[in-house]
Amino acid sequence: MYEDYFGLVEKPFSLTPDPKYLFRSQSHASAFELLQYAIRRREGFIAITGDIGTGKTTLCRALLETIDRNTFTALVLNPFLSEEDLLKLVLQDFGIVSRDQMKGGRLNGVSKQELIDTLYDFLLSLLPLGSSAVLIIDEAQNLPLKVLEQLRILSNLETDKEKLLQILLVGQLELQALLRTPELRQLDQRISIRYELKPLSRPETGAYIGHRLSVAGASSSITFLPNAIDQIHKYSGGIPRLVNLICDRSLFGAFAAHSGQVNRAMVSKAVETLDLQPSGTSALGWLRRRLTLPRLGG
Repeated sequence: MYEDYFGLVEKPFSLTPDPKYLFRSQSHASAFELLQYAIRRREGFIAITGDIGTGKTTLCRALLETIDRNTFTALVLNPFLSEEDLLKLVLQDFGIVSRDQMKGGRLNGVSKQELIDTLYDFLLSLLPLGSSAVLIIDEAQNLPLKVLEQLRILSNLETDKEKLLQILLVGQLELQALLRTPELRQLDQRISIRYELKPLSRPETGAYIGHRLSVAGASSSITFLPNAIDQIHKYSGGIPRLVNLICDRSLFGAFAAHSGQVNRAMVSKAVETLDLQPSGTSALGWLRRRLTLPRLGG
């Protein structure tokens, strides 16, 4: 609604995990570089955690755009899968079977071991090509224990010199505690790289807002005043998803007032309509109560 008024080509504060909007805060830049390093080094297990709305899914999608053509990737967004369904989805994402073949029931009746053998043969076929394979699983804190154990078994697919499959687990902070449980001790010991995404600082929040406006095509048509950014950080706790929600409502307020500036009062009105309370803890509690909202990215 306000896009045309401010000369924007699209909504700058959408909740979808669009990789072009990835803002490289200190924490996000470090995570991104670490993931690129891990993939180049063909590390086995990698775990990236962060609280709700910190941009984990956006980070993953941005990472996928930088991976070269010699690296095959599989992205699992739905963790509520059986062991067999996970294996079938991985085979589909790697291009071993097509979506039409899956729908046609090609893998119906195929045993779990046969699925693993098929994946193993594919991974071995990549070696002469100098290629590799990466499996990314989002919302990994929701994976059943049996599926996590299956992933540990998949990590055994290796040669004498290197792992054949890299596995990146991306999840909320609960994933850290889950991996430390006695049942997953063997899996936990195999994780070579861990990183926790942090919320945005106050200066980063201002830079984040400017970045998203710029990507969406804004010039000098809209400005968030410093006291407005102070309010946004106060009520969002630096959580990108909440920053987006507040900024979207605030832009609507500026549009309604026919103003090119978002001020403190507009932000206060926005957080009032969202029923937000100040402090990061309250902000995260607000997000946890509203998990049915569209996702920005983890």
